[in-house]
Amino acid sequence: MKLLLVAACALIDRDGRILLARRPAGKDHAGLWEFPGGKVENGETTEQALVRELREELGVEPCESCLQPFAFATHTQGDQHLLMPLYACRQWDGFVQPREGQEIKWVHPQDLFGLPMPPVDLPLAAEIRDRLKQ
Repeated sequence: MKLLLVAACALIDRDGRILLARRPAGKDHAGLWEFPGGKVENGETTEQALVRELREELGVEPCESCLQPFAFATHTQGDQHLLMPLYACRQWDGFVQPREGQEIKWVHPQDLFGLPMPPVDLPLAAEIRDRLKQ
């Protein structure tokens, strides 16, 4: 079985809302809402991958020290086993703007389960809801 390491981030705004991105058409899980992030490339740490992915996808620059390990989830699909650490981030430079055709939405933690999500994101959404209550 192949291990796939994907890092994700819960960007948290001043109102305590979490940023979600909708997967665009043509990708696995198209139309589902997820935490932004992406695959960790060879030679990258998970933090470096998140800084790169957030810059590319959303035009924001978090510093690595602002990324706080929060939770992780795993999911097996076919011959792949996905390992996804989730980081929380409350500070970044720039304004969130979708750069890859994705829709974005700011959601309060208790409202995360009102949106369809990929299976690996569901336990992470539960952790956020339970630990970041309003």
